[in-house]
Amino acid sequence: MNEPIEIALPRRAPARVLALGAFLKNTACLLEDDTAWLSPVHGDLGSPAACAALEATARRLLARAGGRIDAVAHDLHPDFFGSRLAVELAQQLGVPALAVQHHHAHIAVVQAEQGLRGPVLGWALDGVGLGSDGTAWGGELLCVDDERWQRLAHRPALALPGGDVAAREPWRMAAAALHAFGRADAIAPRFGPVVGETAARLVRRMLERGLNCPTTTAAGRWFDAAAGWLALSVRQSVEAEAAVALERTATAWLADHPDEQAPPGATLALADWLPAVLDDVDVDVGRAATRFHLGLAAALSDAAAH
Repeated sequence: MNEPIEIALPRRAPARVLALGAFLKNTACLLEDDTAWLSPVHGDLGSPAACAALEATARRLLARAGGRIDAVAHDLHPDFFGSRLAVELAQQLGVPALAVQHHHAHIAVVQAEQGLRGPVLGWALDGVGLGSDGTAWGGELLCVDDERWQRLAHRPALALPGGDVAAREPWRMAAAALHAFGRADAIAPRFGPVVGETAARLVRRMLERGLNCPTTTAAGRWFDAAAGWLALSVRQSVEAEAAVALERTATAWLADHPDEQAPPGATLALADWLPAVLDDVDVDVGRAATRFHLGLAAALSDAAAH
């Protein structure tokens, strides 16, 4: 059995906390004084083996602390195994179970690792996490202080036609972007020859009627949309395959064109600049992929500065 990794922190923690991690790539952690004891990666909590590994690890970390902890922290999503386990353990120990918003955790952990005092600004950019408003987040600008946090800005929300399947099929995210930009008529002509006319028309109808199309602000889904729009990825066989393809294309092009600039007016209002950037596919896919990355960086910087 792998032993936990000991991480020294620059500031002493105000409480002894057992944290049970997120759904994907799950790890657990015991925060004690100026040390964080981090477990091995258990994997995604969609498998029974990963859930069993998390529970075993949690009990080993409790034994290390002598059962003396002040709280059990878990992801805000109430249905995750880690959340249910945290509530169960907290009840057994007679301590609070603390639900932590996913992206607040992303930024707060950097704050803890670096020993930062006072409020910090942070962009949390990832696939998904339940937001405090009940929607799926993943592209959030937060102000985090020792006592509170606030969501200041976020990436524009994008529909997920078909729900989770859209994260595995970037063409669906590209179709959602076309619909969001008022160009739904282009969905069938662009994707019908690739995925079939029936599938393309069905996704368009889903988007128009809002059927099984939850929304998300996740940055990862915008990368998927750009990769699908530029025909770099239709379906993903592994995580982040579309984003990697987009980055490689941009990196190769930028190496030969180092003076390329971000598109003018690149702000979080993607409709102001992104459609024109992605339509560069008719000229140069590499340039379009590069301008997507540069535009995104400029938009994030602009929002943080404001």
